[in-house]
Amino acid sequence: NSVHWYQGKGLLWKVIVPMVTSPLAGLTLAFLVMALLYLLLRNSRPLRVNRFFGRAQMLSAGAMGVMHGTNDAQKTMGIIALSLLAATKAGQLDHLPGWLSFLHTPEPLPGKEMEIAVWIKVVCALTMAAGTAAGGWRIIKTLGHKMVKLQPINGFAAETSSAAVILAATHLGIPVSTTHNISAAIMGVGAARRLNAIKWTVVERMVWAWILTIPVSGLLAYGLVRLLRSSG
Repeated sequence: NSVHWYQGKGLLWKVIVPMVTSPLAGLTLAFLVMALLYLLLRNSRPLRVNRFFGRAQMLSAGAMGVMHGTNDAQKTMGIIALSLLAATKAGQLDHLPGWLSFLHTPEPLPGKEMEIAVWIKVVCALTMAAGTAAGGWRIIKTLGHKMVKLQPINGFAAETSSAAVILAATHLGIPVSTTHNISAAIMGVGAARRLNAIKWTVVERMVWAWILTIPVSGLLAYGLVRLLRSSG
């Protein structure tokens, strides 16, 4: 039987390629959606348009929140669950006190999928919500004010497009970055207005941050593993 590219299990097709293509897809789709909205609403009154999309944005923002949970949150839950499974199999959790017995994660039966414990889901959801609430405003200011001046219609188009891309990636089992997708989608709606509506110096700093975080995170993880092994 032939195997489709999106069913590949390797690092290239499941992680590296989507890391590049998903923001491009978000940018392209947002550009097209924004251009279509401009075309359809070119004769409408700005006040009425802003009022309508100010309300519609509640739906698009909610969709982004759900998609954030269906993709980004799954990565965190998976890492925690797999770490606990590995620790349980290695016997490293055998001598924990009784009140920590919830950390034991047995291996699933043959042919069964691994179940993620409810407490892991709750902790991940609360942590992501707290992180967004605590530090999200600075990112919002960068994306919605410094990079592009957004109106409600722009936010609706960017959120809807980004949510659609993440939904497709989640359906295919591909981990993507919500931050990268929504940032690229905002670039797309800005470009649909006019190219000089985007502050490209801010975009350049963001792209460099995206590029550098990958090797830096890998090197830190490598260094920590080597340190822990040598100290053990």
